Amino acid sequence: MIKRDHDKTCLFVLDTNVLMHDPTCIFRFKEHDVFLPMVVLEELDQGKKGLSEVARNVRQVSRFLDQLLCNADKEAIDAGLALGPIAAGGGGLIAPAAGRLFFQTQPMDLKLPEALPGSGADNNILGTARALHDLRPERQVIIVSKDINLRIKAAVLGIAAEDYANDQVLDDAALLYTGVEQLPDAFWSEHSKSMDSWKEEGRTLYRIGGPDVAHWYPSECLYSDDDTRFEAIVREQRGAAEAVIEVVTDYRTPRHNVWGINARNREQNFALNMLMDPDLDFVSLLGTAGTGKTLLALAAGLAQVLDRTIYKEIIMTRATVPVGEDIGFLPGTEEEKMTPWMGALMDNLEVLARPEGGDWARAATHDLLKSRIRIQSMNFMRGRTFLNKYIILDEAQNLTAKQMKTLITRAGPGTKVVCLGNIGQIDTPYLTETSSGLTYVVDRFKHWPHGGHITLMRGERSRLADFASEAL
Repeated sequence: MIKRDHDKTCLFVLDTNVLMHDPTCIFRFKEHDVFLPMVVLEELDQGKKGLSEVARNVRQVSRFLDQLLCNADKEAIDAGLALGPIAAGGGGLIAPAAGRLFFQTQPMDLKLPEALPGSGADNNILGTARALHDLRPERQVIIVSKDINLRIKAAVLGIAAEDYANDQVLDDAALLYTGVEQLPDAFWSEHSKSMDSWKEEGRTLYRIGGPDVAHWYPSECLYSDDDTRFEAIVREQRGAAEAVIEVVTDYRTPRHNVWGINARNREQNFALNMLMDPDLDFVSLLGTAGTGKTLLALAAGLAQVLDRTIYKEIIMTRATVPVGEDIGFLPGTEEEKMTPWMGALMDNLEVLARPEGGDWARAATHDLLKSRIRIQSMNFMRGRTFLNKYIILDEAQNLTAKQMKTLITRAGPGTKVVCLGNIGQIDTPYLTETSSGLTYVVDRFKHWPHGGHITLMRGERSRLADFASEAL
């Protein structure tokens, strides 16, 4: 694959899917120039109809292009339009880029090998990039596409091609913040002189100063892997070299159960501490299948809705992306249509609704729980405000950063948002582990004192499920 020469100003040929994914992408290439083939404009015109997120993005792209072309004549278009500041809606402006925007204004000689017959959009973009390379040999022409197959064909033809990287939060998913850190063995001996401890409303707190404190994040979970089994959470950072930490509640003991559920490992214990903390307005839980994300979130929600009455009800939603073939339209109300997608909710309610007293007591408890849990579709979230609600966003790895922003900003006063997901199971096209909306919020919220995150490591579903996840 041809590598980019970073010392050269490049000419980027954009594929349609990049514009559909990020309407502001034409402003994201800094000093480099952007080229839009005519076939891309044709595909945008075909994709503008509908109420989907893609259709909305296409219409936004058209509005941006219309603003740029507003007072431009033919000579200005041929010379390239300056990517100056432009209105983004809501009173905001998109920062200008130093490059220029070029359109295909004349037919090009698309010299493609016989192995690529036909006039498909992808082949047209490949031919346009090759023709631009011949017309402007002094420029490095690069195709930018979210389509892996197009990038493969470009590499085979000797044409430079790249993925759109501006939406990537991290270079590697392994760098994602885990929310937990092990204290070094010599931590207490090195920090004992600058440490104070006290009790406050039954909680044990420590004020610690020293060099290791500077890289801690708010609500980060700390533990020492020695005989003390010390587990704490960062409550406050005072400057760059001092922090206040609090010893966490041990939810592994039966007397500290949450709606009958106990933590089975260290990460689950940290998760319950954050879920049960009303000062944390946002909590994200990552983990593979069987680590207990949904069960812990539901148990903590029921305890705070029915026992503590902190929140009025639980609202649960998820991205409706099928794993296999779609089964078509579903009958009934909004909640009935969402029921097939909420199998995880029903499975966990069976675990939580198991009181003593026989079938009648179990059925009555199940009805009570269902009356305090509402199932909502993401399609109707725009414009709403939730007050004093406990919101669970399940399968959040299938959401884009923009969709995640739309959902989280629905939270009103007294509302807690819990995001659950596994970035290793992304079913949405053009989303990866590094560009998922879940990865985006984990990285953006790690500095916020009212947010918390933990990555669950151990599966607790069954020995069969644990073995299958490791061996298959």
